Amino acid sequence: MKNIDRHISLFASLGERLEGFGGDAVSRAVIASAAKANPWFMESDIVEAVEAIRTRMLQPEILAEWLGRYPAERSVTKDVAVIMAGNIPLVGFSDLLCVIASGNRCHMKMSGKDSVLMGYIAGLLKDIAPDVPVFEYREGSAYDAVIATGSDNTNRYFRSAFSGIPSLLRGSRSSVAVLGGGESECVLKLLSRDIFRYSGLGCRNVSLIFIPRDYDIAMLGAAITPASKNINPSYLNNYRHNKALLSVKGEKFEDMGCFVMQERAGFPVNISSLNYCRYDSLEEVGGWLAANEDAVQCIVADLLSHPHMSVLSALSHPRAVPTGQAHGPYPWDYPDGRDVMDFLT
Repeated sequence: MKNIDRHISLFASLGERLEGFGGDAVSRAVIASAAKANPWFMESDIVEAVEAIRTRMLQPEILAEWLGRYPAERSVTKDVAVIMAGNIPLVGFSDLLCVIASGNRCHMKMSGKDSVLMGYIAGLLKDIAPDVPVFEYREGSAYDAVIATGSDNTNRYFRSAFSGIPSLLRGSRSSVAVLGGGESECVLKLLSRDIFRYSGLGCRNVSLIFIPRDYDIAMLGAAITPASKNINPSYLNNYRHNKALLSVKGEKFEDMGCFVMQERAGFPVNISSLNYCRYDSLEEVGGWLAANEDAVQCIVADLLSHPHMSVLSALSHPRAVPTGQAHGPYPWDYPDGRDVMDFLT
């Protein structure tokens, strides 16, 4: 129990340090530096990412509930290499949290796209507890385990580079939404956040929507279109290029002014594209999800027209989340459904 209390205290203190992030000169300078290092990071996205971590992962009661599920004492302390992605702000934080909270030593290889924010968080932890076991990853050093996140191509490299070492490797995934037809305008606005937050670059970003056969796609597109101030200029450039390419190919698409929609039962290749697929029954959707389990990160859904029936319960998927909450995972919402704490312990 002593170890659990120590880790709760450490990360709850980090949460306290992050309260009001973006509201003082120091954190504003960090935000500006991070956005300059990675133009895909909008300042509002950085603040949103920090607040999601603070409220969903660093509250004492959440930490206690999470850590209480695992053994308190560790017989062996491991040196764990964590190779981090940098597609969205602080995407590697949950792995850092898991390694430290499991009583192991974390050797971070930060992505150059997110080194400002991850470095800032590591610095705060060191300031709270100078002996916190967070170190820099060194190529060629011996590690007891590795957690690595990247594209499918880098995943193949990881398999070769870390063969013989217990490894938790993650490749590319995307997320889906399932609409029932009775969603309010408010719910669809929440869905817009699940789609466009972080410029659609995260594995938890929705890029495929299942809709009932008679769903009005024009209404859907208009309802989820984000405000222009929330769109990254790089995203708009991608949209323009994508639209021109589709036009040259003669492919059918709906132009929503800042993204395109196509009717396809699969994930789009381009981030400025949103695919949709019509269904006649939820069994069809469940079948697609089962067949594409290795490509799906999470499933976003809300209530159907019937007040006692929900898409979430109908699909009974372990990674289903309510609309608007795709980007606010709790510590136990592990990527790919792989229990990181179980792997580490």
